[in-house]
Amino acid sequence: MEQLKHECGVAMIRLRKPLRYYKEKYGTYSYALNLLYLMMEKQHNRGQEAAGVGVVKINTSPGNEYIFRERALGTNAITEIFANIGKQLDDYHLSQMSDEEIEQTAPFIGNVYMGHLRYSTTGKSGISFVHPFLRRNNWRSRNLLLCGNFNLTNVDQLFDKIIGQGQHPRMYSDTFLLLEQLGFALDHECHKVFRSLKETTPTYKIEAEIERLINPADILKATAPDWDGGFVICGATGSGDIFALRDSNGIRPAFYYADEEIIVVASERPVIQTVLNARYSDIKILPPGNALIVGQSGAFEVKEILPPAQYTHCSFERIYFSRGSDRDIYPERKQLGRNLVPKLTKAIGNDFKNTVFSFIPNTAEVAFIGLIEGLTQQLEATKCRKILHLKDTDNLTPEKLEQVMSEKLRIEKVAIKDIKLRTFIAEGAARNDLAAHVYDVTYGCIQNDKDTLVVIDDSIVRGTTLQQSIIKMLDRLHPRRIIILSSSPQVRYPDYYGIDMSRMNEFIAFRAAIELLKEQDKEDEIRSVYDNCLKELAKPAIEQKNCVKSIYEHFSTDEISKKIAEMLTPLGTHASVEIIYPEIEPTRETLKSAPGDWYFSGDYPTPGGNRLVNRAFVNYFEGNCNLR
Repeated sequence: MEQLKHECGVAMIRLRKPLRYYKEKYGTYSYALNLLYLMMEKQHNRGQEAAGVGVVKINTSPGNEYIFRERALGTNAITEIFANIGKQLDDYHLSQMSDEEIEQTAPFIGNVYMGHLRYSTTGKSGISFVHPFLRRNNWRSRNLLLCGNFNLTNVDQLFDKIIGQGQHPRMYSDTFLLLEQLGFALDHECHKVFRSLKETTPTYKIEAEIERLINPADILKATAPDWDGGFVICGATGSGDIFALRDSNGIRPAFYYADEEIIVVASERPVIQTVLNARYSDIKILPPGNALIVGQSGAFEVKEILPPAQYTHCSFERIYFSRGSDRDIYPERKQLGRNLVPKLTKAIGNDFKNTVFSFIPNTAEVAFIGLIEGLTQQLEATKCRKILHLKDTDNLTPEKLEQVMSEKLRIEKVAIKDIKLRTFIAEGAARNDLAAHVYDVTYGCIQNDKDTLVVIDDSIVRGTTLQQSIIKMLDRLHPRRIIILSSSPQVRYPDYYGIDMSRMNEFIAFRAAIELLKEQDKEDEIRSVYDNCLKELAKPAIEQKNCVKSIYEHFSTDEISKKIAEMLTPLGTHASVEIIYPEIEPTRETLKSAPGDWYFSGDYPTPGGNRLVNRAFVNYFEGNCNLR
């Protein structure tokens, strides 16, 4: 129900054969471009604000362009980019050119391809912030294309360090700072190789030797230890070296595939499987702290850049963001739905006869399937007990058996997202009234004032859409009760590693806990947390602990859920409204492959997380708390 802005998507392709090989085998010089287009479209869910493409030609002669870039803004950015590329290629009349001319001069026909899909997590927008970023230099080896799926928590420290090196950054942005930092290290590496060759190698041969000898691993080792956050950083030099580096905690995902023709990197495994028709077993996970490095020759290695750290892959990747078609993610999402069965059956008192089950499209559908499987198992067990009881009491007749066996779950599609209403022309209450009509409802499937209507969503974070639209929409069906399930636990803490959840007051769970403290005359607890946060912020980041956890220690999950339901139920709602969240432990058991659950637990994997959550609470307290 709530669209979260989150991690970006990356795609890289490195062709390992001469360009004309692909023309002869696949009938087009655009073979890699077509693959890149498909990989970006298959990851469109990861970024709908902007997109960008970069291409590097490796074997061009001086005087010819060898780096090409195209970027665009908006949800149609991918289409716009590839339409522009297609037009440029059409203008070249490739069919009238020789292979040599195409390989030397045709735009966007190259050996290295980079694609990026952007969701902004910093609030900064505009074409200047769209990846890939490009650092130009007259030496081919010092050119750098950069894109990534990342958010750094220590931008201020990086900014100070770069200034301390004598540089003058043009912007205060993690991407710009990474480009400057990596560019500085790239220059240093080129100079190092140059100094080792200048006495023994003719000047006109030195650049070729630098391109052959430069080591991207050394560049990454000189820079990456400074970065605190979650990241997959992808880069390509003008001479054809490429790299993809994953953070040491494995917060952000990265997968790669290699054969004799091609090397591919993507944010999601099913993308590679589908586009290349590759086997699951042939697609590798890039290990945390490691970089996939491909040299100018096309040889590749996976090399450790950062020391091992606690593995905390983002659990929201599994719950919400990644494609549900992944063979590992699909059963996990189903189990998240099954986890809710005990709480739900208790809430409805095992009354399946007067309960209708549904989901709010579309990402919650897999969790809904798991929920229904769990409820079906529960219902079958109930039927079995009834039959055994009838048998034991000699009341088992064909009619009573048929009556028991006819019991089934009432599953309906009660909400249909018909059109995207444009509410920007309205303000305040009028805007909320329009938002309530984003979904159409299926009338006639609910017994008025008798049935309980249960719907499941993958997450309830802010509750805005729930309050302004969903509950009002469901109430039009006139159920007696509305129960809303979240397949993920309460989001209680900001995320600083890529998801657009950064301010305390955004979270309905946090607001509910604060209201409960105020109602119970425990406002001193809120002020105490503020004082403790200030004390922690006076320490180095590595020594800080998360003081905000204390806010939640006074209440159970269900107590906070009850308050959330009260806060989100719009005035005038006829049905009673309940909201059910799972506990953290069953979710952790389900998502062993992604133990990074700091937004639920407050257990941040890096020092920057603790520092920023303490700062977020201080900002909240000083700006919004309104204590008596």
